[in-house]
Amino acid sequence: MAKYQFTPAQALVLGFGMMILIGTILLSLPIATESGEPLPILDALFTATSAVCVTGLVVVDTGSTFSTFGECVIMLLIQVGGLGFMTFGIVFALLLGKKIGIKERLILQQTFHQTKLQGLVKLALLVLTLTLIIEGIGFTLLAIRWIPEWGWSEGLYLALFHTISAFNNAGFDLFGDSLIGYVGDPLINLTITALFILGGIGFVVIAEILQYPSTRRLSLHTKLVLSVTGGLILIGTVIILIIEWRNPETLASMPLATKFFASFFQGVTPRTAGFSTMDIADMYPATQFIIIMLMFVGASPSSTGGGIKTTTFILVLLAVWAMIRGKADVVAFQRRIPHEQVYRALTVLVIALSLIIVVTILLTLTDHTDLMTSLFETVSAAGTVGLSLGLTSELTPLGKILITITMFAGRLGPMTLAFAIAQRVETKNFRYPEEKPLIG
Repeated sequence: MAKYQFTPAQALVLGFGMMILIGTILLSLPIATESGEPLPILDALFTATSAVCVTGLVVVDTGSTFSTFGECVIMLLIQVGGLGFMTFGIVFALLLGKKIGIKERLILQQTFHQTKLQGLVKLALLVLTLTLIIEGIGFTLLAIRWIPEWGWSEGLYLALFHTISAFNNAGFDLFGDSLIGYVGDPLINLTITALFILGGIGFVVIAEILQYPSTRRLSLHTKLVLSVTGGLILIGTVIILIIEWRNPETLASMPLATKFFASFFQGVTPRTAGFSTMDIADMYPATQFIIIMLMFVGASPSSTGGGIKTTTFILVLLAVWAMIRGKADVVAFQRRIPHEQVYRALTVLVIALSLIIVVTILLTLTDHTDLMTSLFETVSAAGTVGLSLGLTSELTPLGKILITITMFAGRLGPMTLAFAIAQRVETKNFRYPEEKPLIG
């Protein structure tokens, strides 16, 4: 009997599925909860999926529900899910003196959205190294702030948990109200936002920035990621500041400096971070819709974040702009982008939109909620963001299953599809006759 060979895409999906299964089992143990009562299996599955898919949506409060054991399981799931299980697998294999085969390299290629097989093992080692350095700095800064407030053991533990959660764009917190209590704290705001910005721009971009003094060159990918990320953060911050300025439930009563900190934090967090320093439900519907659009775009390829990705977003906009100007080529930074890349971006965009539309409609039926709330929770799940208008904690069993599937699809769907398409470009020896349908 022939042995079935998994494709890299199938292996990646199976690996994430196994991590979720293990996490579900561990979180459903009595030792994982403060009360000693086993967590319902559906809630354990939801939490494990949210952690592995670095989303941050929760059906039970993390800090008050889970014991230290349960919280450590969530931390581990976030770290492995954010960096990819193959990254850790490669490192362990190297430590054991094993060779890295072509199958492992293909899975790494998909994990990091690379187009070549060369240098993938070095990239995996670089990812772990950068993670340790960045998380180490973030942990130190948060510990400096929280040790005086919470004591040594609790302060160090809070710093470790929130550093891992922030850098991996997970959004899990132990306070119960995210970081609302620190809305005007400069150190907390700047450290947390720096962590999820660095986690969201991608390891390839960070590596190129570090090498820039010697290479004096940035790839088109890095230029696009940095420009789009910076632009979206600026636009999000300014729009939220303007719209919410006189909202008595959010910015109106805050001092001037706190208003800027709060607006900046909420402008950055839709990059799939999931933390918040203001109650999203208290914001105006216009602000909530802006956040929905920012969550849909999400982070960048080869990062710890989700969404359709910044490069997908900008490629579609560049294609539209080229068509409006009557240009045959899509160009950015004096580089022509292949039409295949544009097609892939459009495919990811349409698939993501289709998923969101279907789940949003189903949620309005299963949980009897309004369209805005359903749309917000769905986009948050599909973009692996973790922001919520309060629906997630009140989901029906069917609603929990829908959001669980959406988080899993959002973490793996677009990137797996893009890779699969890239590997299955069909070339024929003939072309069909051309005929133009009417457009518009």
